[in-house]
Amino acid sequence: MKLLLNANKLIALFFFSIISSQLAAQDYSYNPQRSAILLIDPYNEFLSEGGLLYPLSKETLDANNAIANMKAVVDAARESGIKVIYVPHNHYDEGDYDDWKFGGGSGRVFKAGTWNVEYHPDLQKQPGDLEARQHWKSSGFANTDLDFLLKMHDIDHVILAGMRANTCIESTARYAVELGYHTTMLTDAIGAFNMKEMQAAVEIDYPVISQNVLSTQEFIAAIE
Repeated sequence: MKLLLNANKLIALFFFSIISSQLAAQDYSYNPQRSAILLIDPYNEFLSEGGLLYPLSKETLDANNAIANMKAVVDAARESGIKVIYVPHNHYDEGDYDDWKFGGGSGRVFKAGTWNVEYHPDLQKQPGDLEARQHWKSSGFANTDLDFLLKMHDIDHVILAGMRANTCIESTARYAVELGYHTTMLTDAIGAFNMKEMQAAVEIDYPVISQNVLSTQEFIAAIE
């Protein structure tokens, strides 16, 4: 009986966290001087036909209208004065992972000097944007200068978009919260390798990880 009560309590707390996030999203505003979009890995590799990972990403990109939404988010952010920070994955050079104790990447994707690691044509950097140092695995904070860039620009609110919903975006968000940043997840300016990954991230993990979970249009309305 006690186990059943505890299970019911956990379920109630979980749904309360989702409801609280949704309520907060309705009336929360963002100070443009203290906020930044973290645009994670917007590479041709993921987002453009011909990229090695595009066939895996295409289903969720199409379902979310994700590329158009990523562009809408960064365009609206720039117009409102919110900083846009690119958070790129390491560009692979031959031998990068040869001496790693537990291995690294496959060496097939994100190859340095190729079209694959160029940013998608609709998501090019603009004057005033920032770019963090490349991350080796999932988190945009681990072994990079992202935290330093945010602190030096007095930013304490981050909004995450890009690729991939349940890996780099989720890992970066978890780090952000642990480091004390107010963290907002976008539900449709992201992609994954299939709908199960997307649903698990958006419906289960994001409401628990972050302070806010918004659609692209909800976020744009909040900054307008």
